[in-house]
Amino acid sequence: MARIVILGAGVMGTAFSVPLADNGHTVHLVGTHLDGDIIEEIHDTRTHPRLHVRVPDRVQPFTYDRLGEAMVGAELVVMGVNSLGVDWAAERLGPVLPPGLPVLFLTKGLAGDQQQLQILPHVLRAGLPKHLRDTVQLAAVGGPSIAGELAARRHTCVVVSGADRARLDKLANLLRTDYYHVWTHTDLIGVEVCVALKNIYALAVGLVIGLREKEGTTANASAMHNTAAAIFAQGLYETAYLVEQMGGRPQSVFTLPGAGDLYVTCQGGRNSRMGRWLGLGLAYSVAKAQHMSEDTIEGAELALAIGSTVQTMVAAGRLDGARLPLLRTMIEIVCHDASVAMPWDAFFADA
Repeated sequence: MARIVILGAGVMGTAFSVPLADNGHTVHLVGTHLDGDIIEEIHDTRTHPRLHVRVPDRVQPFTYDRLGEAMVGAELVVMGVNSLGVDWAAERLGPVLPPGLPVLFLTKGLAGDQQQLQILPHVLRAGLPKHLRDTVQLAAVGGPSIAGELAARRHTCVVVSGADRARLDKLANLLRTDYYHVWTHTDLIGVEVCVALKNIYALAVGLVIGLREKEGTTANASAMHNTAAAIFAQGLYETAYLVEQMGGRPQSVFTLPGAGDLYVTCQGGRNSRMGRWLGLGLAYSVAKAQHMSEDTIEGAELALAIGSTVQTMVAAGRLDGARLPLLRTMIEIVCHDASVAMPWDAFFADA
């Protein structure tokens, strides 16, 4: 059995501790500087205040200032911070991360620096001390995995990706249970691009909820599934283009990390709730301030993180803007409070 550290005590980081504990591993769940109340609640009641499930006894809660203590003897570090916390995590891990220790990402997102897009495992690597950058072993989990369902031990299927097939097999064996099903492949870039972009395209699909309310009920009470499906398909089409441009493989787009994760993210949650407000006609800044001020909207955060980079790369000819009409529309909606207007005639260019 292994000793595993999870950095980040949000819903996904904590849910991920369940299959690990069921496999007999010792899990040190370390909260970030924003997770103090969560760690205290788990310590006092063994219940996560947002998951509403009992945290297994093999999971020991730690506050972030005890990370060094939690890391003693660790055989794996799991990144469960949100996408905005990767630099913070690199700063915290730098002094206590042993060379060669694998780091497994649950965190999803992309970063941009005006010149290029980057996957978050590479952002973490760049933020570590120089002597660790070439030795850290990076891997990532991708696929449809709602935290509440995983914590309730519902059947969940994911892939673990990284560069070293033998190491991936060892990681998968640490994770697998009779309800947590794990496959491996070596397309780290493709997996990470898919699981990041799913959030912004799920936000786009969520627009349809508000558009239907705004237009009102038709005589035959028809829904707008046709509309949502077209946006869903365009999202996958654009994801495939960006995966290829960043050096990933199409396989990831049409399996669990791409189609699977986009499907489950469209079923509800914060992206869908924000999409509804936008579809109803509210500007993003207004909807965020008035209705979801305390929520992290992953699709919107991605647009804000990469919007200017995408625009710069398109202007410089490093990305083909004609292949990304939906992404560019969502960037305008989130970053510039543009109104919702789907560029239907620009969809599926060169398809």
